[in-house]
Formats: sequence, C-alpha cells, structure tokens
Amino acid sequence: MKLFAGNSNRVLAEAVARYLNIPLGKASVRRFADQEIFVEVQENVRGEDVFVLQSSSYPANDHLMELLIMMDAFMRSSARRITAVIPYFGYARQDRRASGRTPISAKLVANMITRAGANRVLTLDLHAGQIQGFFDIPTDNLFSVPVMTRDIKAKYRQLVNVVVVSPTSAAWCAPARSPSGSTPSWRSSTSAATGRANRK
Repeated sequence: MKLFAGNSNRVLAEAVARYLNIPLGKASVRRFADQEIFVEVQENVRGEDVFVLQSSSYPANDHLMELLIMMDAFMRSSARRITAVIPYFGYARQDRRASGRTPISAKLVANMITRAGANRVLTLDLHAGQIQGFFDIPTDNLFSVPVMTRDIKAKYRQLVNVVVVSPTSAAWCAPARSPSGSTPSWRSSTSAATGRANRK
C-alpha cells in the first residue's frame, strides 16, 4: 500500500501517513508558467495498491484537476488499484437540477474521477447520500459525527448538557440525549429555530 497526496492538504496527508506508519509517497505536483498542472510520480508503483488523498476544496478546480491528473499518472504507471480519498467532495451541492437548463455537476465530477482511473472512492460526509449512486465504482461515504462525539465527550466530560450548533440546515441531526451524558445533542441552527417556532 502506498499513500500519495496533492496540494490540497499536505498536513492531513502527513498525519495519516504517520498514523499508518508508512512514508508519504514521492510525487511532484507542479505548474508550468501558464498554470497548467504537471505530475511526476517519483517512485515505482507497478502492482501497488495506491491511495491518493486530495480534497477538491478551494480552489476547487485546481485541486480537482490535480486529483484527476495524479490518478491518470498512477494508472499509466501500472498501479494495481487506485483509491481516491476525498475528505471534501467539491461540487456535491450540485447534485440535482435546481432549475431548468442547469447541470448536475456532482455527477459530472463522479464520471471524471472514474474515467481518470479510480477503482474506488473514499469520502467523508457527502452533502447528500445519493451522490454515492453517481459513481459506477465502489464508493464509501464515512461519517465524522462518531469521532467528533467521542472527542467532545472526552473534552467536556464535566458538562451535563452540550449542544452543537451549525449554521446550515444541512447539518446532521440526531435525537438529543445529552442530559444522560451519552451523546451530545447535534442540531442545526435552522432546525432549532424551526423547533422553537413549532412549539409557539
């Protein structure tokens, strides 16, 4: 197994490599004068299980192109399997046609990732779960809430009631069980406001 990363979050990639106790793969991702992206894999990946960690975060288009070109490079270098690890999946909000004559960009990006050489996709907290169905390859959508919940419980053990507020109604919501200390209450500000209005 080999882990490589683009430029979207080198710090995260290095932390993952340390946790797995493996070196971060050697690859050069640079730009020509016209900002065209160039990738050079600097070690042998023939027959290897390759993981490419790259979010399509800001600037989304640059980081997405880095991911696509890196996977193409690994495919042409005869990697056995390529897994795209995408902690933040850009264009996920465009998962449907909100009005006439508009694209479904999340599906387009899924097609591009597949055609670039990915055999599997691993992502985190997709904007909408149905985006997994846009891929024609195995796709795993992991959830951060259990990890965050454990961390909050460890840091705020003395508090009897913890509420996490999100500025968007797309936030993950669960039944509040905080008074017992078992699970923090996760509610978006929009859902909380709706609940107050309904009670009135």
